[in-house]
Amino acid sequence: MKVSNFLNEKKDIKGYLKEEFDISESVIDFVKKKEIEISEQLKKRDDLSELHQYRVIKAMQRAGLGDRHFGVSTGYGYDDAGREVVEAIYADVFGAEEALVRPHISSGTHAISLALYGVLRPGDHLLAITGAPYDTIRTVIGLEKGYEGHGTIKEFGITYDQVELRGDGSFDEKAILSAIKQNTKMIYLQRSTGYSWRSALTLDAMAEIIVKIRKIKADVVVFVDNCYGEFMDNLEPVQIGADLMAGSLIKNPGGGLAPTGGYVAGRADLVHLAACRLAAPGVARETGATLGINRTLLQGLFLAPTVVAQAIKSAMLLAVCYKSLGFAVCPEISDYRSDIIQSICLKTADGVKTFCRAIQEAAPVDSQAIPEPWAMPGYADPVIMAAGAFIQGSSIELSADAPMREPYYVYFQGGLTHFHGKLGIMLSLQRLLDKNMITL
Repeated sequence: MKVSNFLNEKKDIKGYLKEEFDISESVIDFVKKKEIEISEQLKKRDDLSELHQYRVIKAMQRAGLGDRHFGVSTGYGYDDAGREVVEAIYADVFGAEEALVRPHISSGTHAISLALYGVLRPGDHLLAITGAPYDTIRTVIGLEKGYEGHGTIKEFGITYDQVELRGDGSFDEKAILSAIKQNTKMIYLQRSTGYSWRSALTLDAMAEIIVKIRKIKADVVVFVDNCYGEFMDNLEPVQIGADLMAGSLIKNPGGGLAPTGGYVAGRADLVHLAACRLAAPGVARETGATLGINRTLLQGLFLAPTVVAQAIKSAMLLAVCYKSLGFAVCPEISDYRSDIIQSICLKTADGVKTFCRAIQEAAPVDSQAIPEPWAMPGYADPVIMAAGAFIQGSSIELSADAPMREPYYVYFQGGLTHFHGKLGIMLSLQRLLDKNMITL
């Protein structure tokens, strides 16, 4: 048998990257140097991942997870033992009384909508205390034009107000407390940055404001959009005072394996109301065939602590690389991180397009595709997205997206392995270098 040229030449990693990905030695060396600079910070993410791994294993053991729970249910899905154990494990891991975890929840927006429509009633007041929610949630609330008659919560007689965060990203305590009304039913917090330029909310900050809110109105429901935030800290929002939280399984908790789905977790009575919205009053959580997906959902959850750590290490490496080249980044390298997103201000539309196309070029799936801005449903501006993922739209896989508006922020997240994230970073730098947009 003839030995391949590759084996004969005994290429090292640098040689392979140069030949197969057209990445210059200067870029490779630059990224490697920056990775060494933050090695201690990267190690801390592994330590947190180890703790979460043990917590997930113990939750599965406490639930008595067995092979019988991986069976297939069909039709109504009555007595789906696998579905029930999935939800018991999620509730345990998240420190919630109960959890609704279903493949029938199509996105994080869908999960959040279940919480809003499930809890709020005509005449209630919804108060967002982290400024305007993410673009797709604004359409649910009824803040965007063109969605009149679509069943937004405003059309159901629910009023809405929002309090902006301060310039430094902290809560405006005085404004928040004075905005709470007698009919304020729910306080809405968005943990992640969304398409804003701020660090994600810290658990300490959330805990402090929740205590102060309770003193003004003890019975208000505190809801947290937890998308991109799972496994980022020792605890989750419902463990520090929130009543309810929601997220997507194709982000952090699905570990890159969950093919679809979302969750709502927290107080049992509130989770029940969300379930009534997903199915129907009187049905709630009792139906919903899982069609054999439970094994994959739990394998994803099992891997999630490690995968999230991999994604964060890539985000940190991206931040240190671009910061050293003079680009503004958020969060900063040394900042506390509460979600997996890394924002960069690339200053120009061409810079954003070049960056996203490089991330797409690094993808294992659809690497030949060339991302273009387009009018995505639910977004106010054209959006460009790089997402060459095994699971369509999976934000825990390496991806990048940006609304095409000044000052041209791009949002980088995910990476099932740090090596994949690192490849995306090197390619982005190389393509910007090729266009003389950066100088190493």
